[in-house]
Amino acid sequence: MTDTIVKDLPLIQFGTDGWRGITGSEINEASVSIVAAAFAAYLKKSTTEATCIIGYDGREYSEDFARAFASVLIHEGINTKLSDRITPTPYVSFYTKKHKLTAGVMITASHNPAQYNGIKFKGSYGGPFMTEETQKVEALLSNRYDQACMLDLTDITKDYIVHVTNLIDMNAIKESGIKPLIDSMAGAGETHIGNILQLYDIQSDTIYGEATDDFSGRYAEPIEKNLKPLSEALKNSGEYCCGFATDGDADRLGVMMENGEWLSAQETILYLNDYLINVRNEKGGIVKTSSVTDKISLLASKVHPLYEVQVGFKYICELMLKTPVAIGCEESGGFGFSMHIPERDGIFSALIFLEMLARSGYKRLSDFIKAKRKQFGNIFYDRIDHVTDRPDRINILPMLYEKKMTTFSGFDILDTDTFYSSRGIVNGMKFRLKGSCRWLLLRASETEPLMRIYAEGQSDEEVDLFLKNGIKLISE
Repeated sequence: MTDTIVKDLPLIQFGTDGWRGITGSEINEASVSIVAAAFAAYLKKSTTEATCIIGYDGREYSEDFARAFASVLIHEGINTKLSDRITPTPYVSFYTKKHKLTAGVMITASHNPAQYNGIKFKGSYGGPFMTEETQKVEALLSNRYDQACMLDLTDITKDYIVHVTNLIDMNAIKESGIKPLIDSMAGAGETHIGNILQLYDIQSDTIYGEATDDFSGRYAEPIEKNLKPLSEALKNSGEYCCGFATDGDADRLGVMMENGEWLSAQETILYLNDYLINVRNEKGGIVKTSSVTDKISLLASKVHPLYEVQVGFKYICELMLKTPVAIGCEESGGFGFSMHIPERDGIFSALIFLEMLARSGYKRLSDFIKAKRKQFGNIFYDRIDHVTDRPDRINILPMLYEKKMTTFSGFDILDTDTFYSSRGIVNGMKFRLKGSCRWLLLRASETEPLMRIYAEGQSDEEVDLFLKNGIKLISE
């Protein structure tokens, strides 16, 4: 076969968790193959006997893109296996680690709208690629590729199921008699949680358990505004203990109480950390991204030190690989556990959450939450995704950084943290304000025309004030 040359190659830039773009105009078989050729070159520079697993979600053309990617790797001499079915991202990550592969690849755009697709790289450790490794792949991009067609299809689900059921107290869940309702949002999570529970005769029900290329018309991000079907189903039934939702590639988790009320990711994080540290007695520190509530500091100690990193799970993963860590959490519903893999996993997170509820003695999540709110108090937090099509969007925060602000919304700024993109540009700023649990975080999205604004305060009114003034800051 001869090289194929792409004359109009789209801009390929990897963000905090892979490359995402519009299917067809940006991500197509040609551009995917271009990335595959660069990835193959990277792997061959890394080792003479590279191995790789490739998975894909249920988006339109995801399987075709996965086949194209695998074909290029095989043609380049990389020992490559392709999942024989739609699969969650954490399954790919776990398989990579379990079988000591050089790398893994997942074709997915995660929670992005259905018109997007993308590519995620996974390291041998079972977590996202670090920035410097992604940059090495980008440096090898060209407009040439070649393909072959012999593919090795593999079931990557079995190893995962054996592993997680050995880590979770399935008997405690069974004996509690609790029954969850699962919303897979027509994503790659499908019926995986329910199937695992069924192995132990634990009852559950799943809605939207078949993957569709448009997520059945929903935005596949497991946050409150997207989970009306789950909320209504919970409200109309008295048989469930709680509700779970996984995103498009099932690496993130959203939680609802049995009465249909949303449990914020911030509270989910706080209670999972409390359970891991104080009940399961897991060893190691706590890692949180800068957008996670400062109430986590209540759980920190010399034995369980608290670390804060910038938004993006790869930064959590990087720390998990360097130092003992019990749990790593991000505000978007991504949770990673060192006893499992240094990777977000919505399926494992749902199981550990269910174990937490089962061992608490409560039959309904709302009763458990009432007790925890008495223990920890309320969390006052919110976030705005501010749409902006300003051509100078990436320059907004660097210019704001130069102002060296000392006050914000009437409060002294005690400290300012700055975060940088993989290209060395300031793309995040966090103002720590006088008083506990009081801060504002501004971030420029690398994949969408958005400025993300996060705030925590000591009342809902404070949070609203911070967010409004945050919009003013980036609009000036």
